[in-house]
Amino acid sequence: VQLQAYGGGLVQAGGSLRLSCAASGFSFHYYAIGWFRQAPGIEREGVSCITNTGQFRHYADSVKGRFTISRDNRKNTVYLQMDSLKPEDAAVYYCARSNERHCLRGDGSFNDMGYWGKGTQVTVSS
Repeated sequence: VQLQAYGGGLVQAGGSLRLSCAASGFSFHYYAIGWFRQAPGIEREGVSCITNTGQFRHYADSVKGRFTISRDNRKNTVYLQMDSLKPEDAAVYYCARSNERHCLRGDGSFNDMGYWGKGTQVTVSS
């Protein structure tokens, strides 16, 4: 199983970036995929998750209305469109594969992720 996030970079506040997560080594269409981020000194945060078919999408409150997750099961790729970026969005962003088709536990938290890719750095200048 391999996941590789890419598309990060430096952007001014208010700008946009699109991250991609390329996956291989498993039946992509069976599993939910999530995006997470971690800034220095801050606990890792679940940003967004999409179910295996793309039917359901979930977002952290901090990014709702600004980020959009999507997937192309023909290309084994998940995308995270990030608009209206803020300095507090700066972090290393990781994509990860759930062990389930769905994203959330009963309490609304993200399911455990079985596999993680290397991250991509997003820097937002003010």
